[in-house]
Amino acid sequence: MSDSTFSQQRAPADPYRWTIGLLLGVGVLVNYFDRVNLSVSHDALVGSFGITPQVFGQLSAAYSWTYAACQLPTGVILDAFGVRKVTITSVFIWGIASVAAAFAPGVVLFFLARLLLGIGEAPTFPANAKAVGAWFPSHERSLATAIFDSSAKLANAIGVPLLGLLLLRVGWRWSFGFTAMLSFAYMGLFALLYREPGRFSMRNVIRTEGVGLDTDAAQIIAPPIPLSKLLRQKKIIGLAIGSGAYNYVFYLLLTWLPTYLSQTLHITLRQSFLYTGAPWLVAALCGLLIGGVLVDSLIKRGFDASNVRRTVLICGTVCGLGIVGAAFAHSVASALIPITIAIGGLSAASPVIWSLPSLLVPNTSTGKVGGIINFSNQISAIVAPILTGYTVQKTGSYVWAFAIPAVYILIGILSYLVLLGRVEAINVREALGDV
Repeated sequence: MSDSTFSQQRAPADPYRWTIGLLLGVGVLVNYFDRVNLSVSHDALVGSFGITPQVFGQLSAAYSWTYAACQLPTGVILDAFGVRKVTITSVFIWGIASVAAAFAPGVVLFFLARLLLGIGEAPTFPANAKAVGAWFPSHERSLATAIFDSSAKLANAIGVPLLGLLLLRVGWRWSFGFTAMLSFAYMGLFALLYREPGRFSMRNVIRTEGVGLDTDAAQIIAPPIPLSKLLRQKKIIGLAIGSGAYNYVFYLLLTWLPTYLSQTLHITLRQSFLYTGAPWLVAALCGLLIGGVLVDSLIKRGFDASNVRRTVLICGTVCGLGIVGAAFAHSVASALIPITIAIGGLSAASPVIWSLPSLLVPNTSTGKVGGIINFSNQISAIVAPILTGYTVQKTGSYVWAFAIPAVYILIGILSYLVLLGRVEAINVREALGDV
């Protein structure tokens, strides 16, 4: 079949890419309901299993151990088998993990269920980054990425109060059962709607949208870069370090924010569930409107794409330094304002982070780069809840819990400036060692 014939057959389906974008967003929403369920269930699990803050920190990190361990092999598997097959399998596994958590009779089996959840959810963000790279031209990738990335924050904004109220009404086991049902429903929806784009479908999107064919299509059909060579690229290392700094703050708030508000500010658990939603709602809006709509709009208007992405990336990460303000809060307002500034800025930067795999390397290698980034992210996801639990238990306060991530954010900013540099595609021939 010729390229032109294929383009004519695909032309009517081109707008379908936005259906794919929304589908990915729904998946992340369900995915993060599973993750946030644990932080919501803190007090209930203490009552059921008699756990300490340090044990809760270990439970919070359990998911991330397997999630991190699966990242590098997941990237290779995604590039070999594609988004559809890997995602359907992974959603089934994470649904089973939620069922196992709901029926766990003790803390050991609950811990094992969280380990299984990490395996199931490991492909999510690398798969989404690969799907966006395959379905969307470069000038639309920030918004497409922001749709699924902002869903992670939206899940916290609506998931914490929703699951918290559900837990208070019917108990923590039913809240995990509820997320299991959502997971299996999404698996069916994804199987029904998602299909892999053809080799030349992006050529047609690029042509019909008036974007240069050489740049985007060349990235799609270029040869894959081995994982070992990608791990040596300065740009990828810099991106991974900066993303890890963002994810430390994200997981600190994901796992400890309701408990922090309840314990430090002496408010009821119901109030903490409701207050927790506010920073995450702002974060979702910042990610969608700044990291998505604004970035793509400026690029379409002719602004230098690299400068736009770097500005949002670095300025958003600088806002993350606001997290240290929560260490000295004495009221709900003085706690939520710096937390909202921090997670709002970082969330504006996050869609840029996840749009970069498909901009730095060919689509044949985006799964591997997504895996590298998410491996760094999950090291932070492991350390953040454990170190927070340890410092809170040892010091009796949250001062160090919020000071440590501020230092990491500074390191992340430097990595963007020094290692990532200009946002542009890596030379494939140089990466492969052909020149």
